[in-house]
Amino acid sequence: MGRKFFVGGNWKCNGTGEEVKKIVSTLNAGEVPSTDVVEVVVSPPFVFLPLVKNTLRPDFHVAAQNCWVKKGGAFTGEISAEMLVNLDIPWVILGHSERRLLLNESNEFVGDKVAYALSKGLKVIACVGETLEQRESGSTMEVVAAQTRAIADKVSNWANVVLAYEPVWAIGTGKVATPAQAQEVHSELRNWFQANTSPEVAATIRIIYGGSVSGANCKELAAKPDVDGFLVGGASLKPEFIDIIKSAEVKKNC
Repeated sequence: MGRKFFVGGNWKCNGTGEEVKKIVSTLNAGEVPSTDVVEVVVSPPFVFLPLVKNTLRPDFHVAAQNCWVKKGGAFTGEISAEMLVNLDIPWVILGHSERRLLLNESNEFVGDKVAYALSKGLKVIACVGETLEQRESGSTMEVVAAQTRAIADKVSNWANVVLAYEPVWAIGTGKVATPAQAQEVHSELRNWFQANTSPEVAATIRIIYGGSVSGANCKELAAKPDVDGFLVGGASLKPEFIDIIKSAEVKKNC
């Protein structure tokens, strides 16, 4: 199959300098599978990116949590893709549901952001996912397909994209999509790529799950054939993030 397991840690808007140093030292001390088994990326707030990049173990990489949709300039408060490249930050998270919902980022805006970041040489964790109302009305696939389509309209080379499926109703709520629910959506997304991009993209793109992933549920989720890793929120600030990274071993043994 050849899709390397991917674990991302989204620290969101959390941390002080001291707390960040503690998290990094915990990560640096953790025993995890080798880089041929799992790819690990952590995403601190912008202000801590240089600190984390300079102190984090070399087998883990760093991501920004967002970047602007085009070149920098008169965009107060924004951070451009060029700045991230200049700081040697290899990854960026785009289209997280918190930004879609709280800051009204549209599917098209996210698609433009992904395309621009890729054009500057960044790798992108692109997020899609439905709300509880959308799931209950039976429109999950319609919603995530529209979100994915808006990216596909702007992007032809998916080699540097990881797609994160994050059901909004499961983010930070303690509710988790069951392994069967996660597998169903991941499989449908892979079928979407098969039909709308190419069989090669469908076979190689990593589709990771996010939404209250923990040390307790990660192994069962990781065993599903179309779950290629995780985007972890709250648990990425805790020592159990190491256990979640270790769940990559489940895949190796599948």
